[in-house]
Amino acid sequence: MLIGYARVSTMDQNIVLQTQALQKAGCEKIYQDVISGKTKQREGLDKALEHLRKGDTLMVWKLDRLGRSTRHLIIFVGELADRGIDFISLTESIDTKTPIGRFFFNVMASLAEMERELNHERTMAGLAAAKRLGRVGGRKAAMTSDKVAIAEALLQKYPVAFVAKQIKVSTATLYRYISKNA
Repeated sequence: MLIGYARVSTMDQNIVLQTQALQKAGCEKIYQDVISGKTKQREGLDKALEHLRKGDTLMVWKLDRLGRSTRHLIIFVGELADRGIDFISLTESIDTKTPIGRFFFNVMASLAEMERELNHERTMAGLAAAKRLGRVGGRKAAMTSDKVAIAEALLQKYPVAFVAKQIKVSTATLYRYISKNA
C-alpha cells in the first residue's frame, strides 16, 4: 500500500499542492498535519506510521515535509526500513527501494539541512544589520514619553480606567508605563 504524508507549518499555507501530487502518484491514503517541522509529535504522521505495514511505502511530496535535520531523517527512514517499509520523496525523486535511492536520500537530507542552516544564518545576519542601523523589530511602543507625561498628570485627578480610555491604551499598559516611571 502506498501511504502519503503532507505537512504545512501554518494554516495560511496551502496543503492542496502536496495532497494532489500524492494522489496523482497513487497514494491510497494521505495523512496531513498543520504543524511546524520542529515539533516531534505530529498526529497525522503518527497515524500514517500506525497504518503502515511491512511491504508498504511512505510517500512525501518533499523531503523537508518529513523532518528538519539530517540525523532525524536518517534515523526515521532507517526505522521504516527496519519495519520493511520503503520511502519515496516525489520532488527529489528519492526511492529507498534501490541502493542508488538510499544513497541519494542521504545526500538530499544533508543538502536540505544545509539549506535550512544557511537560511537561518542569512536571517540572523539581516536582523543584526537592521539592528546596527537602528531598526528594531516588533510593534511600536504603545506609549510615547508625551503620553506618559499626560497620563501622569491626568492620574492626579482621574481614575486609571478613565485615563487609559482617554489616551487609548489598556489599563494594563498604563500601569506598566506608569510603574516604569515611578
